[in-house]
Amino acid sequence: MPLLAALLALPLALVVLTQPAVSTHAQTVKAGAKAGDDAERARMEALIRDYLLANPEIIPEAMSRLQEREVTRTLDSNRAEIETPFPGAEIGNPKGDVTVVEFFDFQCPYCKSSHNDAEMLARNDGNVRYVFRDLPVLDRGGEPISMRSALAALAAARQGKYLALRKALFDLPGRPSQERLVQAIRAAGLDEARLARDMEDPALKQALDANIALAQNIGVTGTPTFIIGNQLFAGGVGIEGLSQAVNIERARRNQR
Repeated sequence: MPLLAALLALPLALVVLTQPAVSTHAQTVKAGAKAGDDAERARMEALIRDYLLANPEIIPEAMSRLQEREVTRTLDSNRAEIETPFPGAEIGNPKGDVTVVEFFDFQCPYCKSSHNDAEMLARNDGNVRYVFRDLPVLDRGGEPISMRSALAALAAARQGKYLALRKALFDLPGRPSQERLVQAIRAAGLDEARLARDMEDPALKQALDANIALAQNIGVTGTPTFIIGNQLFAGGVGIEGLSQAVNIERARRNQR
């Protein structure tokens, strides 16, 4: 029995004795593979570096493509909030196939010049929905006329006269002021007592703060800024630029 037991135990002993050798071999193979991978990676990095140095013009293009992807991702993830206006702060076709969103400030001279472009686009293209997002960011000390004008516009929306006050404010000559704001309120035919009460409603200030936070989140850095599909334009682009961007977005959607 002792001999039989020894013979039965022999295979197990062989496995135990040979295991370190097998592990050492595997480790050697693994180390060799890693060294090969490192060498191949280094070779590829050298090739890429040499190619970029020989063709530096592709770097701006690559960066532009990367930026476009980031913008698209950001806009898509905030699409519903971007394209949902404060009630009444829109023109055009509510069911249009392309939505134009404009972030603007009543003190911005380029926004003033873009006012007629917005109306013209909505009038010429019956399938465009145009959303206005008040972005009062130009107050720099003194009278907070950007914020007051934006609050007045949202308060006017509660009387169904957002567009009337917006037009009156932009049609007045010169830079906005408290006096001109009062003139515009009267020109728009608003109930002044109700407007004054609504302007004190914290909900309106919260809506404007939400616009500012949204603008910061999606990379809007100034006014006017236009968002059309996955296209973002900063500064006045004119009626031709807006129309072209709408057509590009419409063509992109039709290709889906």
